[in-house]
This record gives sequence, C-alpha cells and structure tokens, in this order.
Amino acid sequence: MSNKDSFFINRIKSIGYAFKGAYHLISREASVKVQFVIGILMTIAGFYFGLSTTEWIIQILVIALIMAFEGMNTAIEEIADFIHPEFHKKIGLIKDISAGAVFIFAIAAIIIGLIIYLPKIF
Repeated sequence: MSNKDSFFINRIKSIGYAFKGAYHLISREASVKVQFVIGILMTIAGFYFGLSTTEWIIQILVIALIMAFEGMNTAIEEIADFIHPEFHKKIGLIKDISAGAVFIFAIAAIIIGLIIYLPKIF
C-alpha cells in the first residue's frame, strides 16, 4: 500500500471516529440531546417562517456551534474526571469555566433567535 492509499484510508478512519463521537454525544449526553431537539425545533420553525438564505446560514451556524461547544465541554469534563476522579477545587473551576463558555454562547444563541424570529412572530 502506498503512502497515498494510507493517507486516504486514515482520512476515512478519521471520519468514522468523528461519526462515532457525534453519535456518542447525541445518544448519551443529556445537554447535547436537549440542544439537538432545540436544533430540530428551530429548523422546523425556520421552514414554517420561511427564513431567508442569510437567516438559514446564521441559524445553522448557531445550532452547529452550540452543539460543538457542548461537545467540547463534555470532552473537558471527561478529561478532568479521568485525571482527577475525586472532587478537587481546581478541577471544579476548570469544569465551571468550560460550562460558562457554553452558557455565554447559549445566551448569544437565544438573542440571535429572538432577532430572527420576533419580527416574524409580531
């Protein structure tokens, strides 16, 4: 097998690992399940209210980013728990900061949703 073949095979394997990780997040993590359901509801709302192309781009980006942030938060929490399974103030701080990053973007996502949908509702 040539280097070119192994590069291609490794990319396919990488995609497989990414799908496995996304499936794990959506099927096992409560916060990601909630965000996934909200994303589906917002997609339905987007079709109902006839979003413009720009609004669709923004909405899809926001949904993807919030789920990505949730995934990164979960990864940080898993690493922290693996490194230090028992309670530790510094690990708690790290996990709080990670959750805080998700919270900040979630607030921004709500504001973006309001900017897109309030004029369509009222």
